[in-house]
Amino acid sequence: MRIALYQPDIPQNVAAIARLCACFQVPLEIIEPLGFIWDERKLRRVGMDYLDHVAMTRHTSWEAFEQTFPDARIVLMTTAGATPLPNFTFTQADILVMGRESAGVPQYVHDAADARVIIPMHAEARSLNVAQSAAIGLAEGLRQTNGFPSA
Repeated sequence: MRIALYQPDIPQNVAAIARLCACFQVPLEIIEPLGFIWDERKLRRVGMDYLDHVAMTRHTSWEAFEQTFPDARIVLMTTAGATPLPNFTFTQADILVMGRESAGVPQYVHDAADARVIIPMHAEARSLNVAQSAAIGLAEGLRQTNGFPSA
């Protein structure tokens, strides 16, 4: 399982998700362009020394990302999802794609997704933070596939 961030806007969220990935030994794919200037020092404020323990790859575009994983199943975590998270069945090879904090993902990413999954929540709430959503989606995926690291 992998997490991919589509053109993230907020470095603190990238660092928090990188820390999440480090803790569960899940690779992190970052799809550019970024909405911020990459600054290792600022990322370390949130990610701390966990950044040294995550397999992180930056892709120059969505197309470059797709070329790297031509046969992967893309699971888009989105407020415009078609399948509620509790009803979705994950595989160990899934890539969970998280949208941009400010705008989600464009239609071509929706079209490329093999599944669009929504985290059910209270009707009056707009959305969760992207790092929270990544953690919830990843935890459910790891639970279903017995992918949690041994304690």
